[in-house]
Amino acid sequence: MRLGRIFGIPFGINYTWFIIFVLVTTSLAMVEFPVAFPFWTRAQYWAVGIITSLLFFASVLLHELSHSVVAIRSGIPVKGITLFIFGGVSQIGKEAQHPGTEAKVAIAGPGTSLALAAAFWALSVVARPLNEQVFALARWLAVINAALAVFNMIPGFPLDGGRVLRAALWGLTGSFSRASRIATLAGQGISYLFILLGIVWVFNGNWIGGLWLVFIGWFLENAASASYRQVMLREALSGYSAGELMTRDCAYVPGDITVRTLVEEHVLRTTPDDVGGGRRCFLVSKNDTLQGIITLTDVKKIPRNRWDTTLVSDAMTAAEKVLKVRISDNAFSVLEQMDERDINQMPVMDDGGKVVGMIGRDNLIRFIRARSELGMQK
Repeated sequence: MRLGRIFGIPFGINYTWFIIFVLVTTSLAMVEFPVAFPFWTRAQYWAVGIITSLLFFASVLLHELSHSVVAIRSGIPVKGITLFIFGGVSQIGKEAQHPGTEAKVAIAGPGTSLALAAAFWALSVVARPLNEQVFALARWLAVINAALAVFNMIPGFPLDGGRVLRAALWGLTGSFSRASRIATLAGQGISYLFILLGIVWVFNGNWIGGLWLVFIGWFLENAASASYRQVMLREALSGYSAGELMTRDCAYVPGDITVRTLVEEHVLRTTPDDVGGGRRCFLVSKNDTLQGIITLTDVKKIPRNRWDTTLVSDAMTAAEKVLKVRISDNAFSVLEQMDERDINQMPVMDDGGKVVGMIGRDNLIRFIRARSELGMQK
């Protein structure tokens, strides 16, 4: 659920956020505050509980926003920020190109959480003799933000501390992949410790805390493995250009045919003499001039009852709006651009500005899969 933008960065919440919001609010209103402040009314417990929960998630948002702002200032694109059951995540468009940049982006979040902890602690000191509700709210937020900073600085990938560890190892060894491997192993080891500790807690009767630790450990292990696969993807494509991995037998179609003709005679047809058969993307040309590109995504936007009356030229993305890559561009950077723009294929241009091929996710996936099956390592 998209809620808006901050500094141009989209942010929103995943549906799982509501689960943790209810859990945190209930815990505060029914356990935390009643134990510490037994003379409040029920309405006060719930009102302060809801406000505290909202401020807690605002703190998480600021934590992630600091990552995103530093990343953007370092030339790294950010797709957005999402709050979910395990806190928040900044969707960084690509990896840092230098260990110093990696460390700056990683440490920005815990630094912000510590600053928030100090600010809330100062507020609690001021509010203590004046307003008990504000004091309780500020004290809890000070402790939780400090805990958030400490937790995120655990040296296990993909936590912020793990990214700082990777940056340090990267700087020492000069190898991004080796540093990533060590940081990932550290992250997996920490995730297994969380799971083991959670199981011990469960057997000791602490079901809620134990299960929560198990879930956190499971999430960290999956996140570490996924992040490392991204690193391996980068390594598999490093040293290869878009020109080496593109498809040269581009499928061209005229812009004056209907969408139905495109689908029936080019998308669905798979005869050997039809270069366009079975493809998901077509270049639209007129008199050897590129007019645009049309994909299955574009086709699906057109209602089927209008396929007979809609021309390809009306459904395509115009050439001037199409993201293109150079024949010499790094293959991994091309994949990052596809991920950043949420597209599946791009035309490849030569030095003269002429389209000489198409590169898509399927090209890159087939290449990586072939290397893996042959046991080829760089």
